[in-house]
Amino acid sequence: MKDEHNGMDTNADDFHELLRSLRVWDTELPTFVPEAAPGEPLPLFREWLVEAAAAGQPEPHTMHLATVDEAGRPDVRTLMLHDADERGWHFASHATSAKGRQLATHPEAALGFYWPAQGRQIRIRGRVVRGTAEEAYADLHARSTGALAAALVGRQSEVLTSYDELVRANEDAWSRASAEPESTAETWTVYVLEPSEVEFFQGDARRRHLRLRYRREGDCWARELLWP
Repeated sequence: MKDEHNGMDTNADDFHELLRSLRVWDTELPTFVPEAAPGEPLPLFREWLVEAAAAGQPEPHTMHLATVDEAGRPDVRTLMLHDADERGWHFASHATSAKGRQLATHPEAALGFYWPAQGRQIRIRGRVVRGTAEEAYADLHARSTGALAAALVGRQSEVLTSYDELVRANEDAWSRASAEPESTAETWTVYVLEPSEVEFFQGDARRRHLRLRYRREGDCWARELLWP
């Protein structure tokens, strides 16, 4: 099969050989001592994200968000973390988007962070609650003009009839965001995932991966190691 984008011939054998040749964690991995981990997951999460950024991991604040639709079918996408505090892990989107509609029906979700620069990943599960309108407004205006313009375009996940339609809507939104920086997008919503489970994974070159899971038990956190 010929790849029309770059003129290369791609067949199944070549593809499989490529997959087998790709290296994983071709770098010196940090150590992790689970016994020295804090009693709650939030401080360790913040520490790992800061260390990922210091290690040169591109966009360490990006994460995968998994939800389910009305039929129970899973869905996943990549978006940015807006905050992580005692309430939970914060992100934002339009309430009318696919993820917004899914969370309105099934307010349970999972987050995934992966930082290959250090062979680390973090998985988080819990209930998702909506923030206030004031929080949504503050979130929207703490960001760039481009972010505000994108929010003003709206219609996320709707069918687009043509790229030209998007260009026109985007240009109108940029003009409004520049002329009226206090504008707001009514459907813009802050979401907070309240964690019930947080797992920290530290990769190991000899495949003796360390997995430390925190489980909420009432007002406390239980900690346990998992087999890799």
